[in-house]
Amino acid sequence: MDLYTKHNLREDRLHGDAMLPLAAYWIDREAGESILDMHWHQEAEFFCVLEGEVLFLVDTDYFVVRAGEAVYIDGGDIHAGHSSNGSACRYCAIVFDARWLASADYDAVQAGFIAPLLDKRAALPRHIRPGTEWSDAVMAHLRAVITAYEQQPTGYEAALKGRLLLLFSEIAAAGEWRKRTAANAGELAKVERLKSVIEYIQHHYDRPVRIRELADLVPMSEGQFIRWFKSMTRTTPIDYLNGYRVRQAAELLRSTDRKISDIALEVGFDHVSYFIKMFRRQIKTTPSEYRKESVLAE
Repeated sequence: MDLYTKHNLREDRLHGDAMLPLAAYWIDREAGESILDMHWHQEAEFFCVLEGEVLFLVDTDYFVVRAGEAVYIDGGDIHAGHSSNGSACRYCAIVFDARWLASADYDAVQAGFIAPLLDKRAALPRHIRPGTEWSDAVMAHLRAVITAYEQQPTGYEAALKGRLLLLFSEIAAAGEWRKRTAANAGELAKVERLKSVIEYIQHHYDRPVRIRELADLVPMSEGQFIRWFKSMTRTTPIDYLNGYRVRQAAELLRSTDRKISDIALEVGFDHVSYFIKMFRRQIKTTPSEYRKESVLAE
């Protein structure tokens, strides 16, 4: 379980620290593995695909992101990634607090860029693909951010902030920095409903959760709910619930020496044999093997 996906769906933690509220995460996914579980956070994010391709979701929009492309995710946007063609994938997620880019005094940068972004009055291009002068420049800045964060030479903090501001200027100069259009009320309602269901799973995964409970949150009939949930997430409610349980178990396997049977019960599995089956399906190894590999990797 990597540092990015092991945390709760709604992330309340700080990415980076108070002095540098930016962090980059490199994640490798083998063929058939889940790419990025559905979640959201208050910080903005650039999701950069380094190898493979990802079927990406932001709110209710699905699109394919290939190696060399990036996605901009605004703070609060629910997002997820699925394997697009069944191949392995490697990506880097750059998560940052846009307030960090603001000036000490209210100036033209804050008025024209940072404040509109924070207030949801402005929007960056969501899917950034090379092939135009501005998008090539943006991708070059993102690669420089990744390199600076990875190598952390003296002064890299200034390089990170400077690159992000230069990236904004490239987008604005190309006329791609636009006013945010009013979102469709129906689409917003779908996203908020989905968030309520996912949060409910997050808070109650350690006990039996029935489809009826989840459907009542929306509200819908059970059949309607299952179809709706799958259309939004590309998975069934039960598969999502079991996947979330497995991810919590993986963290306990890494951080404690508790018995596997106790961990299975704690995360909501009634039978150890079923837990092992679900764990192998999700993580591609058994719980005991995963624990051994985690110890060796430390």
